[in-house]
Formats: sequence, C-alpha cells, structure tokens
Amino acid sequence: MTQQRWSEACERNRDPILAALRPHLRDRRQVLEIGSGTGQHAKYFAAQLPHLLWQASDHPDHLPGIAERLAGAALPNAPAPWPLQAVLAPVPGLAPLPADRLGFDAVFSANTLHIMSWRHVQALFAGLPAVMADDALLCVYGPFNYNGNYSSDSNRQFDGWLKARDPDSGIRDAEAVDALAAAQGLALIEDVAMPANNRLRVWRRG
Repeated sequence: MTQQRWSEACERNRDPILAALRPHLRDRRQVLEIGSGTGQHAKYFAAQLPHLLWQASDHPDHLPGIAERLAGAALPNAPAPWPLQAVLAPVPGLAPLPADRLGFDAVFSANTLHIMSWRHVQALFAGLPAVMADDALLCVYGPFNYNGNYSSDSNRQFDGWLKARDPDSGIRDAEAVDALAAAQGLALIEDVAMPANNRLRVWRRG
C-alpha cells in the first residue's frame, strides 16, 4: 500500500471552492486538474459533481498516492491520474501529453502558481491551448497580489516563508498572470474572494 499524503488545507477549503466552482462547471463535461497533489480535491469534487469526468494529473512521483486514493473511492468519473507537469524543455509547456482525450472544457488548479517558479508558471500557461477546448474555462485557486501589493499580512508572511524555502517561488501578481492568460486567448470572467485571503480566478478561452 502506498503512503498517501494528506493536506489539512484541502479539507478546509474544499467546500468554499466547490461552491465557487459549481456555477462555472454546471455545463462542463470534462475537467483536467493540474497539480492534483494529494488527490483529495479530485476525490471530493468528482463525488460532488457526478456529471463531470474529473481527470487528475501531477508529477509522476505523486501519482501512486493519488491513484490509490481515487481507486479507494471507486468513482466512475474519476479515472487514474495522468503524469503531467510544466516543463521548460525542449519547449515550455505541459508534458507528457497523452495521445487522446484532450480538448477539456475546463481546467482547474489549486495552490500551484506560488509553489512553481515563474518560468514554470509561464510554461503552464503556454501549454494550456494543447489541452483546452475552444470555449474552455480555466479556474485557479490560491493567493494573489494586486498591483504589487499583498492582500493581507498573513499573505506577506506566507510569501516570506515561501521565498525562504525556495527563492523562485512566491505569491504571483494577478496582473502578470492575467497577461499570461491573455497571451493564450484567455479572458478573466470572475475573481472570487475566498477564505484565508485566497481567490478563485476564472478565465474563458475564445
């Protein structure tokens, strides 16, 4: 049996995220989750949104734990996770891309942009057109700065902790992320305030 990782934060934030996602995912059919981590969100959201196929993905090292968690849930709409990550070479993007079932009408990622380096954030956005349908939504949850300013003292402290651990990580400026999205044909349609000074930001392609 694989040692499954556990995130208390996932348990705390899953219901507020679900409430914010529901209106956007009501007419969606296939969601690709990038950076599924422990698999807790994938398991919970797939169970709560049975009309969706919820495809988890992450770095290959994290897949055994995610796979075991999803297999234990035995949800018909939560298949085995894919290996998928932002890469810088040979060209910036998402890799490896599977041979089939691309064209997702929604992409979701939680608590990833501030963990990745900015170059990897750029690569993630560069890779989105390869996995998204023409009218797909991108839903990203996590902390953001606005106009170069922290939204709270706790986010300032969190950013300091992130940078002390890894200087390439850190809370991203919303305007810089919006520019990456716009370069891939994505327009911001909602920016929802969430508990603990986080946001759920939603873009539409096309």
